[in-house]
Amino acid sequence: MQKKILVIEDDRKLLGNIIRFLEEENFEVKAVADGVNGIETAKNWIPDLIICDINLPLKDGYQVLHELSKEINTRTIPFIFLTARVEKEDLRKGMNLGADDYMFKPFELEDLLNSVNTRLMKSDYLKANKEIENESIKKIYDLDDKILVSVSSKMQLFPIKDLKYLKAENPYVHLRFANGKYSLNRQTLSEWETKLPPKYFIRIHRTTIINTEFITKIDKVGNMTYLLSLKDEEQPFTVSRRYRSKLKDKFSLATSYSAKH
Repeated sequence: MQKKILVIEDDRKLLGNIIRFLEEENFEVKAVADGVNGIETAKNWIPDLIICDINLPLKDGYQVLHELSKEINTRTIPFIFLTARVEKEDLRKGMNLGADDYMFKPFELEDLLNSVNTRLMKSDYLKANKEIENESIKKIYDLDDKILVSVSSKMQLFPIKDLKYLKAENPYVHLRFANGKYSLNRQTLSEWETKLPPKYFIRIHRTTIINTEFITKIDKVGNMTYLLSLKDEEQPFTVSRRYRSKLKDKFSLATSYSAKH
């Protein structure tokens, strides 16, 4: 399927050159010569990428980007500015608004093509990962299912069975895995609780869910408190009053429990 590119440029000669070049590269191209029509076309057509001059009639490129960034259907479209401006203030303004790249006039069309392809590839990658992540959140997991999470800025797959515990650390949930790696996720702890297999994962505190397969020891401290020790974790986890009945039901607890691993 052809990728759709919207070009907003009031220089007719440059606009014509860009259109012909991109069409020869098998892109579907629409072009307008002012900011108002650019905004309207982007909202109605939903291109895969926008190339936009800064100095435009009616509304300039900054206004175009600002308007589109407020719309849910257009705010993530890759945006490349065309400009003769090289002042730091101009560059900073565009980047603060969310511009993905700048092409400084005069430029080679091959350089523009390289920027276009790079931005489209990145956009496709992000969309694909988002779809996988959304799909994985929709269902109730089995222990052998895998989840896609970000670890050190890289997307990685981990088996549910290797998820040791989840701890709420506002505004994120901290996911800790058996290999020591961790991920920060924006799904709430309650959302995770509805998706994780209840046979293995239990909530022990308003901020904590643990994988019972990693429990090595449960100690009763006083009349009301239980402490859980997890494999390879130095600090025990406290079970709050609200959730201790789940733990007692699962392990038929009296005073203490030691896992037979």
